Amino acid sequence: MVFKRLKADLDAFLERDPAARSRFEVVILYQGFHAVVFYRVANWFWQAGLQFIGRLISQFGRLFTGIEIHPGATIGCCFVIDHGAGVVIGETAEIGDNVTLYHNVTLGGVAPSVDSAAQVGTKRHPTLGDGVIVGSGAQILGPINVGDNARVGANAVVTSDVPANVTAVGIPARIIPPRDKSKAGEFRAYATSPEGVPDPVQQVLDQLRNEIGDLKGRIGELETERDALRDDANNENDDTDRGDKKKSSVA
Repeated sequence: MVFKRLKADLDAFLERDPAARSRFEVVILYQGFHAVVFYRVANWFWQAGLQFIGRLISQFGRLFTGIEIHPGATIGCCFVIDHGAGVVIGETAEIGDNVTLYHNVTLGGVAPSVDSAAQVGTKRHPTLGDGVIVGSGAQILGPINVGDNARVGANAVVTSDVPANVTAVGIPARIIPPRDKSKAGEFRAYATSPEGVPDPVQQVLDQLRNEIGDLKGRIGELETERDALRDDANNENDDTDRGDKKKSSVA
């Protein structure tokens, strides 16, 4: 079972990384794949009840690759860690199939450590659905759910659930629905999208600027109309005053 999973993971690296030219190259040179190998073996011992050996293997994997995956984490098929350095995956994290993580990603817990005994066996880390892509530097914290085919942008900090087929960006992360839902499940490196990933706050600010510009233009038009009416009224008053003066002189 372990070797079957590793073969699927190896094929996933070849499929998603255009720089990977052969299985041999991935096996020998890719630290992301090395970390997955260490995890698969450590997890087998963990599931067999040999937790210390599982943790020992995972610690060797951390020293060798710079990637820390707790052997108690649950990781599905075809898992890819691209570039890899600095990735941290906690004990109760759950990861679905065909998931891709980039460097410096953290799947961490936010529960306090003051009552660690009460936290044993409780869910403390995120759950990622199938096809999720997490960009470099993103932090997904707590026992939250990231839906299938969701995207988490680079350096985003996610502390609440992310629905399926959307992109989460920013600090704290905000949800951006896809413009073309038919392309929601496509693989895009670093969780990018064909139309880009605009900052929703910046979008609101731009909209406000446009509305303020429209209001200023309308105010200018109203002031022009007011000045024109004022000039007309002044001209009428001048004509009336001249008429009155002529009548008084004739009298």
